[in-house]
Amino acid sequence: MSDVVLRLSGISKAYNHGKPNEVTVLRGIDLTLARGEVVALVAPSGAGKSTLLHIAGLLDTPDTGTVEIAGTDMTGKRDAARTAVRRSDVGFIYQFHHLLPEFSALENIVLPQLANGVARAEAKDRATALLDQVGVAHRGAHRPAELSGGEQQRVAFCRALANAPKLLLADEPTGNLDPTTSETVFSALMALVRSTGLSALIATHNLELAARMDRQIRLDQGKLAML
Repeated sequence: MSDVVLRLSGISKAYNHGKPNEVTVLRGIDLTLARGEVVALVAPSGAGKSTLLHIAGLLDTPDTGTVEIAGTDMTGKRDAARTAVRRSDVGFIYQFHHLLPEFSALENIVLPQLANGVARAEAKDRATALLDQVGVAHRGAHRPAELSGGEQQRVAFCRALANAPKLLLADEPTGNLDPTTSETVFSALMALVRSTGLSALIATHNLELAARMDRQIRLDQGKLAML
């Protein structure tokens, strides 16, 4: 089993190719995440961090370079193969929770597991355990609109980990929260990540939160540098 969960090699990406307004977002990005490593990605708005996360999570394709997930080179793979890897090996968290409003918190975590072939009883047990880990098991029967912003985001964390991925990609996961709630929610996220031993690439503007991760990198003018 590979000790490298994510390897990006020579990743470049531009938009509006061949036009006067062509914009190069990423320029030869190389990045490796080891098993269990939590890395902060610090970048100003518009620097391309979301593009980088989408490429790492197989939601977008680079113009050049390769993406390896858990030792498998995904370059040139068909959509079905990319979808299968996303479903089993990659978890996503965004600034907004994107929970399904018509389902309860528990059901929002059960559904991805059912889509991955897990039995309902097993899926419910795992969803309950995850909610308990982030301190909102008592809110499992509530729909998203009945939860606070911090509770909604903690449920989103649990949903991202529902299928026990190897890699977690988070794009400003506490960006919509006030400072006090952000601290509580981030602590819950880090505890959840550490307890599962997965690797995580977490984009944040918050340098204090970034400093609590294993490594900090900065994306600026399409290139990565250590902080």
